[in-house]
Amino acid sequence: MSERRRFSRILYSTPAILSQGDHNWSTVLIDISLQGALIRRPADWLHGESLDYHLTFHLTGSDIRIQMECELSHLDDEKLGLYCHHIDIDSATHLRRMIELNVGDEELLHRELEQLLSEHLEHPHP
Repeated sequence: MSERRRFSRILYSTPAILSQGDHNWSTVLIDISLQGALIRRPADWLHGESLDYHLTFHLTGSDIRIQMECELSHLDDEKLGLYCHHIDIDSATHLRRMIELNVGDEELLHRELEQLLSEHLEHPHP
């Protein structure tokens, strides 16, 4: 059965920090969407009881920092998939623009934003 993504993902390789409580891991972002991110699994990463994480990265060549609260959605030996359940308005604005520039279809992006908002309204996270 093939999985069909509802959100456009863009390849975007940049250093990132994954954190949980007092733990911080250096990693690399592989791709990003409005709904989540795929990162390289840090060599020293330990999976705790909580699935909640914080992901931070800077847009290449700028001071702009994207921060999102995520939960682990899948993992393998090399990668971690993260589902974004909260992103601040500044980060969301910058991420939206970055995806818009890479996807090249503003109408598609607006449909995805509407879908994301409706999902969050139907299933709010505390």
